[in-house]
Amino acid sequence: MFDCGKIAIIGGGSWATAIAKIVVSHTHHIGWYMRRDDQIEDFKRLNHNPRYLTGVHFNINEIEFDSDLNKIVEKYDTLVFVVPSPYLKNHLRKLKTRLKDKFIVTAIKGIVPDENLICSEYFHQVFDVSHDNLACLGGPSHAEEVALERLSYLTVGCANLEKAQAFADVLTSQFIKTKTSTDVIGIEYSSVLKNVYAIAAGICNGLKFGDNFQAVLMANSVQEMARFLQAVHPIERNVCDSAYLGDLLVTGYSNFSRNRVFGTMIGKGYSVKSAQMEMEMIAEGYFGTKCMKEINRHWHVNMPILDAVYNILYERITPQIEIKLLTDSFR
Repeated sequence: MFDCGKIAIIGGGSWATAIAKIVVSHTHHIGWYMRRDDQIEDFKRLNHNPRYLTGVHFNINEIEFDSDLNKIVEKYDTLVFVVPSPYLKNHLRKLKTRLKDKFIVTAIKGIVPDENLICSEYFHQVFDVSHDNLACLGGPSHAEEVALERLSYLTVGCANLEKAQAFADVLTSQFIKTKTSTDVIGIEYSSVLKNVYAIAAGICNGLKFGDNFQAVLMANSVQEMARFLQAVHPIERNVCDSAYLGDLLVTGYSNFSRNRVFGTMIGKGYSVKSAQMEMEMIAEGYFGTKCMKEINRHWHVNMPILDAVYNILYERITPQIEIKLLTDSFR
């Protein structure tokens, strides 16, 4: 049986904090890489993350903090990466320790910019990590609800189902139910696309479209997602499973969704820059939209919702015009 060994969290945001809460309750020891020493010192003093999910308290004696990524990677066997996708390359540039023999779990719901790769493929191509040692974590799961111990369902994807199950066992609790899958590519791409569609939902919300239209938008979004997944990774999958449709729905509808909030601001007339400045957290879908648009230039999948969001965010076409064209294409 595979053993995850010593587990470390890489990242200091809200989802990293929620995952740390789940893991440490099972293992009673984790490593935790945070970039800033002052955040670590405040965490130790307050017994909680000073910036995110401040209501979640930890036993500091169960955590080994370090701002040196190399030290954490050296000491730990399973590394859970939970940093925003635009910053992943910068974090890994500091790395001198080999990742090849580590079990890597990516909980990053984004594409590595410039490379236009999902995170598991980035680790595989750049750091020579085998697919058997690469896993992804799928939703639907808002960090805020996990922190409140509201019932949530997570999917662990890995080519090696024994390893997927071992990590799923670490996450399982009274408020976390888990399942496993071998569809790493599908889960990762869907986690990127659902952020794009959540921005679309937010834009329509900002434009005062109602629930009736939002339902049609989500129905068309899951069809668009299914077309893309089947093009890039044609296997038998049920896009109605929670890792695909469930993650899409929670991100498109929930007030916890930063991508929906970002989209709502755009729909209300904010510029991209002003919306980003007002938000305290990164809306991954902004970066994911551009990356997915570039990726789809190779695949040529019919993706009108992606195209509409791209045109609004990057081509500066007014939301009213772009969404009107989109609504005319729906049935």
